[in-house]
Formats: sequence, structure tokens, C-alpha cells
Amino acid sequence: MSRRFAFISLWLVLWTPAGSLAQEAGDPEVAALRASFEYGKYAEVLDRAGARIDRGGLNEDELVELHKLAGLAAFNLGRTEEASRHLRALLRLDPDFSLDPFVVPPPAVTFLESIKDDMTNELEFLRQERRLRQEREKAEAERRERERMEAEVLRRRAEELASQVNVRTVEKRNFLVNFVPFGAGQFQQGRNSLGIVFAATEGVLAVTSIISYFAYESLFEERPLELDNVLDEDGKASITIRYIPTNRERQRDTWQLLKLASAAGFYTIYALGVVDALYHHEDQVVRTSVETRDPPSSNAPRSESSVSRPPRATAPRPTARLGLYPTSGGLGAGLTLSF
Repeated sequence: MSRRFAFISLWLVLWTPAGSLAQEAGDPEVAALRASFEYGKYAEVLDRAGARIDRGGLNEDELVELHKLAGLAAFNLGRTEEASRHLRALLRLDPDFSLDPFVVPPPAVTFLESIKDDMTNELEFLRQERRLRQEREKAEAERRERERMEAEVLRRRAEELASQVNVRTVEKRNFLVNFVPFGAGQFQQGRNSLGIVFAATEGVLAVTSIISYFAYESLFEERPLELDNVLDEDGKASITIRYIPTNRERQRDTWQLLKLASAAGFYTIYALGVVDALYHHEDQVVRTSVETRDPPSSNAPRSESSVSRPPRATAPRPTARLGLYPTSGGLGAGLTLSF
């Protein structure tokens, strides 16, 4: 190698930023060798780089950098055999490595390209092996990530289970409520759909019976009747009679039949409701639910045994109220049910 070419190579290296030849390595000796190469100490770089490679303990990026420095130093010294050995080792580490033609002299770039041509088959095999290794590493990383996520899910589930408590609720039921009409027994047992059916049916029949009763009573008329041969203090006697005119006979039969039929239907449905409520009656019902425990307050410590439970909504108890009220013909009674 001529002195003129060595001078040009040194001039290009001196004007090249320190970080352009390779990335900053962690080993301080690699950085020192890079600085020596930039100052043109090729023989020193070649010897020290070989010795450092032989000692081991380097990562792949540092090995690539040392082989590159040693290969270029040997090429600049005209020791092409050593340069070829180091550059071949570099290509085995990185099959796609190439020199920057704006930084490295063209003869060195051409020399590396000729080595690549000689190693075409080997480099292709190394590329495939490298791709397979990267795919395995990627699959292994994905597997570790899945395991981490599964472990995180299990951890959260364990924390959730640890924050839950089992609440046991005992509900006592009144036996006498089963005899209350309008589905009271079914409502007490929590069978609200059937309770609504009984309440609606009995309500319709009761209203029909009441309307029929008053309609039947409205057919009566009153008329005083004088009695013969009977004297009172005023000199004559009379009584008041209630009767239904013969022209209302058909209405009487209709309202009387409707009144009796609705009353019979009411008591029949009522009896069915009572029988059904008695059949399904239980003196007490035990329910178990899972509730979330509140996290402990950061201001006030509490013992491990204390558990804060959210307030539970209790089902309203059915109640019955009987009321009496005066009417024009006497006394009336009313029954009020609330659920």
C-alpha cells in the first residue's frame, strides 16, 4: 500500500466524526482502539484488537466494531490476509454489514464487497439462521409476555377474591300472610308474577261483585202501605215496603247472577291462592350472596376482622289495614293491602 493512499485514508478518518464508524461501545478499550485508529496507529490497533478479541467477554456489537477496526487497520497496512480474516469474522456476525463509502476509502469498500462475493452461500445461510433466531427470540418474548399477562390476571383475580365476603341472610316469613287475599302469600315468597295474577284477578272479581251488589240494590223501590183494621196513635197505620217492579225483573236476574258469580269466582281464586301459598310456604329462607369489601381507609387503620358491607335493600313486608266508615244505609268496611 502506498504512502499516498495511507495519507488520504488517514485524512478521511480524521475528518470523520467519532461516532460515525460505529456506535458507542460499553467496553472502554473499544473506544480507545477507535481513537487510536482515527490517529492512524494501525499496527497498534491491529495487535490490541486481536488480543482483546481473544480475551472474550464482549457483546456482538463490540465484536463487530473490533473486527472492523482490525480489518481496516490490516488493509491500510497492506496485510490483506489478516484483513480478510477479520472482515470474514465480521460478516459471520452481521451478514448484511457494509462500509459507508462516504467515510471509508473506495478500495476498502471494494475489498469487503469481494469478500462478500466469495462468501455468498455462507452469508445466505447465516442470514436464514439469523432470521430463524430472531423469530425464535420473538416467539419466546411473546410467550413470556403472555405468561406475564396471565400471571397479572391471576393476581388481580386473587385480589378480587380476597376483597369479597360471603353474606348469609335469613328471612323469616309470617304464616298468617298466606291467608290474606290478593296474592299476599305469593308476594311474601318472592313470586311476584303469580302474586300479580292473583291480585289482579281477585281485584276484578271483587269490584264486579261490589258493582253488581249496588246495581241490584238500586232496582228496589219503597212505597208506604196502609193497613186496614189497624189503628195507631194517629188513627191509622202503615208500613213501608221495598220491592222490585215487575218491569225490572230481567235486570234483577242479570245483576243477581253477576253478583253471585263474581262472588263465587272471588272466593274460588282466593282459595286457590291460599292453597298455593301454603304449599310453597317456608318458615325461613336462607340466602347467601357475595359482596365486595371496601378497601381500608388510609387515615384510620382497621383490624383485619372488620368488614364494611354496603347497605342491603330489604324487601318490604306486606301489611293489611281494616277500616270502618259510615254509610247512608249503615256501616261499611274496607281492607287496604300494601306490599
